[in-house]
Amino acid sequence: MAAIYSITSASSLFKIKYCKLSENVYNSATPLLARVKKSYTFTGKQMVFPVPRSFAGGVGSGTLPAANTAIYSDVAFTRKRLYSVVQVDREAIKASANDEGSFVKATKEVVEKGVESFMRNMSRILFNDGTGSLGTLQANATGSATAPVCIISLATWKAANFEERDIINPGSTTDTFEIMTVVESTRTVTLARLAGTTDLTSAGSGVVLHMQGSRNNDPEGIKGVLDATSSTKYGITIGRRWQAFQLDAVLATISPDLMNKMMLNIERRCGKAPNLICTSYLQYEKLLNILEDQKQYNLEPRAKDLKGQISFSGITFMSSRGAIGIFADRFIEDDRMYFLNDDKIEIYHAPDFGWFDDDGTVFLRGTGDFYEARYGGYLEVYIDPNFHGVLTNLNVA
Repeated sequence: MAAIYSITSASSLFKIKYCKLSENVYNSATPLLARVKKSYTFTGKQMVFPVPRSFAGGVGSGTLPAANTAIYSDVAFTRKRLYSVVQVDREAIKASANDEGSFVKATKEVVEKGVESFMRNMSRILFNDGTGSLGTLQANATGSATAPVCIISLATWKAANFEERDIINPGSTTDTFEIMTVVESTRTVTLARLAGTTDLTSAGSGVVLHMQGSRNNDPEGIKGVLDATSSTKYGITIGRRWQAFQLDAVLATISPDLMNKMMLNIERRCGKAPNLICTSYLQYEKLLNILEDQKQYNLEPRAKDLKGQISFSGITFMSSRGAIGIFADRFIEDDRMYFLNDDKIEIYHAPDFGWFDDDGTVFLRGTGDFYEARYGGYLEVYIDPNFHGVLTNLNVA
């Protein structure tokens, strides 16, 4: 029987209609990262500047008091190296040169994805502890040495730290594994070994997984600075005038009482109230539920576009210094809430942060038939602990 002319019988003659590229399935936005101060003049081998840690003495009544000087300490830190690397095949560049060949231009797509990956990693760093850790294995992995199936301990589990296609290092090794699948409900991460001999099925219990190359190489993060109770930060010993306010909620449910206690104690200790609050999506949801009967909707009856747009867009907390915003971030542990002063957080960059174009072009020819582009730079995150607080161990049920 003769074939009828159709899409199937003459498929080679029909073009493919490419629709808009799918949006990201993950949230890489970090309001705090957008708000903190940034400078791009960190040259030399080290940043050093003094911070006062007491009032100047010399006050009294009745007789002329003896004078005394304030206590000063030197903050000192160096830069950390942060990178995002993308590669694109030369043939792919040529094949996507116009709209007929591809629904996205190859170079434009990898450039956008490279920046997105960098910002996601920077968000992870900002709310981490500077160690580069992603999570600790609860026990030996199942599966095989080349394809281990790992369960991350509950105490260190943070779903946002694990993304498919990320490459990680186990423990202190330089062996590399690729994250293949992530199951949040069971805290399970399936890996594929790329290089090395580490067998997580026999030596996995207690092993810490790190973002590749990041073990103890991350800049300082809010968790590391605000959790510190001993040792030093930025070269200064942790103590009364160099430590964040820390409060254990002892599994209490988040409440205005706890938040007031945090705000007032931070202000009492340093003289300045926090100007924003960052918490997990779980605690943010609890706050929304607490404030359900206090929501206010401003309606404009004559607005033509009002239909279907009545909603509750955000939360503010009324502090002793006025209303401050509350933001949720997926890189914050479920049981935490940070009370921050973004005027006291700064990211110090070396000059020319961004795409590496020292050779006159962003895309450098690789050793094969591909091009490589690198984004990033050299920086450190400075967080003065005196002006912030952390509320931990909140109820997560």
